[in-house]
Amino acid sequence: MSAASAGLIPSTESMTAPIQVHIEREIEALLSSLPKPDELSAEERRGIIARYTAVLEGNFIYWMTGAYIAAGSDAARAKILENLHEEVRDSHPAMLRRFALAAQAVPTDSDATAVYDNLTNVRMFIVKLSPVPIVVTMALLEGFIQRFMAYLADLARRQGSSAMEYTDVHGVCDVTHTLELYRALEAEMTLSNGSTPTDRMFEGVELLRTLIQNVVVNQ
Repeated sequence: MSAASAGLIPSTESMTAPIQVHIEREIEALLSSLPKPDELSAEERRGIIARYTAVLEGNFIYWMTGAYIAAGSDAARAKILENLHEEVRDSHPAMLRRFALAAQAVPTDSDATAVYDNLTNVRMFIVKLSPVPIVVTMALLEGFIQRFMAYLADLARRQGSSAMEYTDVHGVCDVTHTLELYRALEAEMTLSNGSTPTDRMFEGVELLRTLIQNVVVNQ
């Protein structure tokens, strides 16, 4: 059974694995669409780093907080809270800002404007506070970020930067974060007893994918 063919989620056991497969497919498609760093101009490299920073610096904690508020199970909330605790304790937004500064890629008004519409779409998805779709979306985000870090670091090095704390940390910690989000998903699916229609399951995934593509290609 695929996520697209089912009408309702019949059980956690039957749906968790297909959801992970779906998300992995989305991540692979995004990674395969990335432009080759050696074919980008300095301004194009700067733009990708700047738009990524414009999106993640002020929104990741907000999105994850939305997942925490929406979650109904103690198990899911505990795992999401661990993620939030690390983000705040280690000031990941400041870490990202230092990364952008070192790469001479601090977001400009133009960078923020370029992602505004698609970023707003993701924000408005979060405000629905639909627990299962939000956790699925955050699993995509964490999984993509972890695998995107090597590419982002390459762009920064080509910009003359050697400050790789952000990419080094997230290339490692987001592996655990992704696994924990799938465990949170299992808890939320068990609690909801398969009540989330699949036409809503990947709503946030589609919006986030479009936003990531906007970050990478500025379209």
